[in-house]
Amino acid sequence: MEVTVKTNLLNRDRSGMEGFFADLGEQPFRAAQLTRWIHQRGCSEIAAMTDLGKGLRERLDAVAGISVPAIVREQVSDDGTCKWLLELDGGNCVETVFIPESGRGTLCISSQVGCKLDCAFCATGKQGFNRNLTTAEIIAQLWVANRQLGRGADGRYRITNVVMMGMGEPLLNFDNVVPALNIMTDDLAYGLAKRRVTVSTAGVVPAIDRLKQASDVSLAVSLHATNDELRDRLVPLNRKYPISELLAACRRYVADVPRRKITFEYVMLDHVNDQPAHARELIRLLSNVPSKVNLIPFNPFPGAEFKTSSPDALRRFRDMLQQAGLITVTRKTRGDDIDAACGQLAGKVNDRTQRSRKYQLKTTGVAV
Repeated sequence: MEVTVKTNLLNRDRSGMEGFFADLGEQPFRAAQLTRWIHQRGCSEIAAMTDLGKGLRERLDAVAGISVPAIVREQVSDDGTCKWLLELDGGNCVETVFIPESGRGTLCISSQVGCKLDCAFCATGKQGFNRNLTTAEIIAQLWVANRQLGRGADGRYRITNVVMMGMGEPLLNFDNVVPALNIMTDDLAYGLAKRRVTVSTAGVVPAIDRLKQASDVSLAVSLHATNDELRDRLVPLNRKYPISELLAACRRYVADVPRRKITFEYVMLDHVNDQPAHARELIRLLSNVPSKVNLIPFNPFPGAEFKTSSPDALRRFRDMLQQAGLITVTRKTRGDDIDAACGQLAGKVNDRTQRSRKYQLKTTGVAV
């Protein structure tokens, strides 16, 4: 007996939804109706979509559905940060984090199971890599968070910003990430302004150029070093796309867009990249790039080879950048008591790279 595999409608942005209805012989306006039901109302049952005729609902229910990952665990930090562990297929899980602040709420979304990259200071990369997330699995994190937070009924827990800064390198999952970005910014779905949706990349240069054409959301770059020798060690992708090529791509991304800036993320590592010479080098590098700098205190994890910069070193570094005219903020560590801080997301990865096994052997002497 042939089993019909239903289309997960979370995989479809508006144009994809219109194509889906065209294949059914239906009018494009049905896509708008369904988009509102799924994303604005958080509806997961086609039968409940009452402005669709009963016959259409029955046809849809036979070939499509809204499927979201199950929540394995929910944790709430002392500072109000929420983290969800979401179960995928194949024994994999990803983590999603909501950070409430005064006047805004930021959701940090994952794009891969694990990460293809292996940045030296990041716990996620040490778990290895399994696969890219689908568009449905990416947007489901926003769908689930909205439902868990009650869609922001009390104001404080309303999602106003999304950052693609969770597990994975978003630009190595370009074809699934871009439709998810389209859904986030669609007025009939979540209606987020492009400036409130940020894609963070370690520096996949060709994809930065593609992103400008495809979506034009805000861009953050994980820089973390001021010369190629150090960045090769901290961010191995730099060996393929060195700093000069990366900064050239950044300049292209903001060209002809007044007042737009690239956010450069810089994790502060004790006596590795936090000295006055590094600050002077960073000032020189960013002198012709419209930019702002986020200094991120390093968040330790078991077996990490680095330590967090001292408060004095961090303050000195920040002051030097600000005195040179760079917009610079120190990111407040949030959710570290539930391992939800920057660089700490781990999830559960059925690692097919053997990286996690090698890391365990290196740090503990015992292979897993």
